[in-house]
Amino acid sequence: MNILQVQNLKKIYGSGENAVHALDGVDLSVEKGEFVAIVGTSGSGKSTLLHMMGGLDRPTSGAVFVDGKNLSNLKSEELTIFRRRKIGFVFQNYNLVPVLNVMENIVLPIQLDGRQVDERYVDEIVQMLGLEKKLDSLPNNLSGGQQQRVAIARALSAKPAIILADEPTGNLDSKTSQDVLSLLKVSSARFSQTIVMITHNEEIAQLADRVIRIEDGRIDVRG
Repeated sequence: MNILQVQNLKKIYGSGENAVHALDGVDLSVEKGEFVAIVGTSGSGKSTLLHMMGGLDRPTSGAVFVDGKNLSNLKSEELTIFRRRKIGFVFQNYNLVPVLNVMENIVLPIQLDGRQVDERYVDEIVQMLGLEKKLDSLPNNLSGGQQQRVAIARALSAKPAIILADEPTGNLDSKTSQDVLSLLKVSSARFSQTIVMITHNEEIAQLADRVIRIEDGRIDVRG
């Protein structure tokens, strides 16, 4: 079953001679439980694609379906609620709330949505990611790798349809990068969680179930 579908997606910035085709007719689909890496150099369109898939930006044309819902048909407030419930994000810069401790950061999306925290499920995530001794710590007292694990736990906690990871190891050293990616892969398998990760790092991409390459705003069909 496809949890994510992108159909003839185009994003054009500017107009006329100054028009930049950041995405130029992208088609792709991702099945439930799949861990997919989208690889591309700087300026290839991979970040733009992730923003479209996450409903953070609107396409010029084409459609993005997440869990059967066409994001383009959602009004701004509806899209905000849908993102909170259905899409988890893991960013390069972690995006943790500095005044909240680790546990508060992890459950924040659930509480913002006014839902009850599944404590058993969250505890399982915390144990798997090795954060049980850090729950009372503030983000600035954690290493980069630990902060990224908190970001992964936060993304998993709301049981989203899909997790989008934007260069999740971009600020980490090589060993920590491997550790974080291994945890993402384990998370995907253990919780049947769909993950789409964008990266410029070919070595890291190989940990995914499938690698998609993007160049000049188009999917490279040569693989």
